[in-house]
Amino acid sequence: MSHRITLLPGDGIGPEVTEATVQVIEASGVEVDWDRHRVIGQTAVERGRPALPPDVIDSIHETGVALKGPVTTPVGQGFTSVNVQLRQRLDLYANLRPCRVLPGIQTPFPDTDLIIVRENTEGLYSGIEHYDDRLEIADSIARVSKRGSERIVRFAFEYARQQGRNRVTLAHKANILKKSSGLFLDVGREVAAEYPGIEFDDRIIDALCMELVMHPEAFDCIVSTNLFGDILSDIAAGLVGGLGVTAGANIGDDSAVFEAVHGSAPDIAGQNVANPTALILSSVLMLRHLEEEAAASAIERALEAQYREETALTPDVGGDASTAGFADALADRVATRVEG
Repeated sequence: MSHRITLLPGDGIGPEVTEATVQVIEASGVEVDWDRHRVIGQTAVERGRPALPPDVIDSIHETGVALKGPVTTPVGQGFTSVNVQLRQRLDLYANLRPCRVLPGIQTPFPDTDLIIVRENTEGLYSGIEHYDDRLEIADSIARVSKRGSERIVRFAFEYARQQGRNRVTLAHKANILKKSSGLFLDVGREVAAEYPGIEFDDRIIDALCMELVMHPEAFDCIVSTNLFGDILSDIAAGLVGGLGVTAGANIGDDSAVFEAVHGSAPDIAGQNVANPTALILSSVLMLRHLEEEAAASAIERALEAQYREETALTPDVGGDASTAGFADALADRVATRVEG
């Protein structure tokens, strides 16, 4: 079966890690018709186009699936994050971040195996802001809806059930934010009652962050609102070796965008030293979404073997291989597994 997939290489190291990932996917034997869009973000703005060009949205509406490299977001000024725009325009309400330690990665928490599920379209990232020039006061509104809360908590329980997980923890700040976080917690308890086979509990966000960096192995699947989930997912990534080895997905009812969650790293762009692991792991999530389980497993197992044997790794994880060298070695492993 052939799949048509929107490909967004991004900028900075994006094109390098994207091409490495495409090479590995193609080695798995999955037939893909790539719809490539190279003009996005700052590149698009410099050409007088929107940061998120309409043809990109049209393509994802058509294909239903996109693989995306990192795109630089200006800090404090400039255009709205392309990531945020994609999530809101396509209603990609579920941000999925599995965080598991790869073999050979040095971390104080080798048993960490977490899934962070983050609401992706509401909360403080709704972009509802106002600045009062007279009083010099900035206001941001955290919008939390019952519908948005219900669908993200339900997504977390359904995903936990699919993955054989036994527990869902809801992160909130309902002791202080009694209306917004309180609504999220109340809805979470209602949805949890529909899944008696999965344990449910809740944690206040600051206490949860402390517990995560002390005993991450005590948690399984965590669901949260947008801002809290953003922070939790980066903490969890840090526990397993960093953003460079962590997958990410943004999923809605009609479309899904799979992406590397790290930045565009312009300081090393073009040097052929970037680690493509994060995007490759994201492609594993994408292939499973497309029901290409054999290919997804072949890539995942080959990647684990490459890390376990400490061969052809990039400098950030203790090796001396280039991005292309990493991809060549992994593609060979994947092809061998598929042929075998």
